[in-house]
Amino acid sequence: MFLYVEDPTSLSEGYGRHFGLSSIEWEPGESYDLAFLYTDPDGTKARIVFSFMKAKGPLAEGRPECLVNWRVADLEAFCAQFEAEGIPFDTREGYDDGRFAWIHGPDGHRVELYQPLQEPGAF
Repeated sequence: MFLYVEDPTSLSEGYGRHFGLSSIEWEPGESYDLAFLYTDPDGTKARIVFSFMKAKGPLAEGRPECLVNWRVADLEAFCAQFEAEGIPFDTREGYDDGRFAWIHGPDGHRVELYQPLQEPGAF
């Protein structure tokens, strides 16, 4: 996934501070990657890459939104952390399958926090 933003440095730092994710800086101030490695039950290994890249020009007002969804174990703890830094939540909602909260990241993209009600790995 490639997310083009005006300030990839601050977005990378924000994901590190709020989610504990360390990114790899490929080009200072231009490109940062997060790599998620996993192994399927059959032993197949895979990698998902999430990159923050500097937009080639100013992003237009009203550009299409990209919603990033993060599963969290403790939604209230994440909400308290963001609120302590002055980052307000758009809304919080609960459903049969889990609880959700939405914020806007420093780049303006919408971020969804999701705490499933079932144990991880249950379908």
